[in-house]
Amino acid sequence: MGYHTFDPAEADRLEDQTRFRFCSREELLQYLPREGPILETGSGTGFYTDELAPVLESVFALDLQSAMHRRYGERGVPSNVHLLTGDATALPLDRDRFAGAFSTMTFHETASDRTAAERARVLAPGAPLVVVDWSSEGSGEAGPPRDERFDADRARDLLAGAGFAVEHAAERSETFHVVATAPAGQ
Repeated sequence: MGYHTFDPAEADRLEDQTRFRFCSREELLQYLPREGPILETGSGTGFYTDELAPVLESVFALDLQSAMHRRYGERGVPSNVHLLTGDATALPLDRDRFAGAFSTMTFHETASDRTAAERARVLAPGAPLVVVDWSSEGSGEAGPPRDERFDADRARDLLAGAGFAVEHAAERSETFHVVATAPAGQ
């Protein structure tokens, strides 16, 4: 599992408003601080970035594929959003840099001990991490094939292994939702 990436040629599918039935702006915002920089991993074409940017101080939108950022740029990137292209196993970012982080529907693409450790490294101690992704417990009617997915328990264990304190981990009909806080002093 891991390192499956979304085909940029299919990027128009990422702009489908029905995606909000799997993850809403409000469920992300209820855990993220409004002040300070926020890291988004797997930002793609900015579907969720655009929803959160108006109420956050700044968002650093990281994606592995520069083609996704090109697509986002064609639509227009808010002035408080900073696009970063890079690998989640070696984030090009300073330690303790971010007040919070989120990932929507992309955790399965890069989930590993190394990426969990990198998220812990770049988050300030106690900063929240919110993950919503396609669950292997879901029906598979939307999102990637079920065999490419994690479930809430596996995601929780992976994050806990990197020192995160998992506050909430739940399965839903097609996705899982995990909220954790970064460890002190990595």
